[in-house]
Formats: sequence, C-alpha cells, structure tokens
Amino acid sequence: MIRIVDYGVGNIQAFMTMFKRLGLEASRARTAEELEGATRLVLPGVGAFDTAMNLLNQSGMRERLDGMVLQEQIPVIGICVGMQMLASGSDEGELPGLNWVPGRVKAFAMHPQSKHLPMPHMGWNDLEIKPGHKLFTDFEPEPRFYFLHSYYFEAEDKNDVSATAEYGHHFDCIVSKGHIHGVQCHPEKSHHFGAQLLKNFAEL
Repeated sequence: MIRIVDYGVGNIQAFMTMFKRLGLEASRARTAEELEGATRLVLPGVGAFDTAMNLLNQSGMRERLDGMVLQEQIPVIGICVGMQMLASGSDEGELPGLNWVPGRVKAFAMHPQSKHLPMPHMGWNDLEIKPGHKLFTDFEPEPRFYFLHSYYFEAEDKNDVSATAEYGHHFDCIVSKGHIHGVQCHPEKSHHFGAQLLKNFAEL
C-alpha cells in the first residue's frame, strides 16, 4: 500500500488520482497510525522550507517516518519541497531538514550562472539521467518534466544523483540514496513521463 503523507501541504488529491489511474492502491496518511501498513511512502511538499518542516514536525508523524525510512527501510519519494526536506537544511530557512540524503538546498538567485534568470524556474525542462537507474525503466528518450521552484538540492555525494537539469547551471533534480528518492520536478503535472516515474517507484 502506498501512503501519501498529508501533513498540510502538497496536492494530495493529484497523487491519489494519478495512482488510481495507474491501478495502484494508495491512501493519504494524516497520523502516525495511518502510516502503518505502508510499503511505499510519498512525501509531497510546496511552499517554504521552514513552513513545511514545521508542519511535518507538528503532525505527529515525524518520529514514525524516521523509523519507517531509516530503520525499516521502506522506500520513500520526496517531491518538490518534499525532496528538499530530505536534505540537512536549506538556505531558504533555519530549521534542520530530515537529513535522509546528505546535502543542502540552495537558491538559484545566489548562483553566478543562474542569478540573472527569471525566478522561479517554471515550466518544462529536459532531464539528463544516469544510465540504468530503475526510476527510469521503460522511459522514452529525452524525458521532460514540469518544474516550479527557486531553490535546488545540492547533494553532498554526487553518487546519490540520479538526474540533473539545467537552469543557468546543471543542478541535481533527482536524488536516490538506496531506497530514499527525491524529485524536484512535479511528476503529478508531467503527463505520461510523471506517471511512468511514479509507476516505477511503486514497483521498485
């Protein structure tokens, strides 16, 4: 069973609709008890880093999620701000992140090759994918995904990077550390490419 972590931010219904279309069983979890029985976890997120972390920390699910991901090694995918929350912290805020994937979230506006570009990075963009990664099984060539963000994940260990995209400079847009995955783009808005990525995650 796929559990979508509903801690107050993120388009939960869009993920529910997409998983239903794929014929995959999914439900939202608003409490630690509702997380039980999960075989896959989806951590969505939108908005500011500190706001999202505060809401998750206050949801009553944080400790259980740490146990499920770090001890039980249940596969998880963080999406948009949900990906950024996987890092140790963000230049956007002051709170620590989950620190499930070592790295830090940085601002495009502070990068010399991106600071002159319109913010946020919004719209469709190509991915450069690491060959052979299971998240991209059965993908068409040159996959395109929808993005909407002003901050990007910078992985501490580049071996954790599954794909990059370019906005002034190449940035880490998908990370995978074992069973822990994060995508900066929005698969729920990325048509058949997004559907295939979520299907692959469910089948890992």
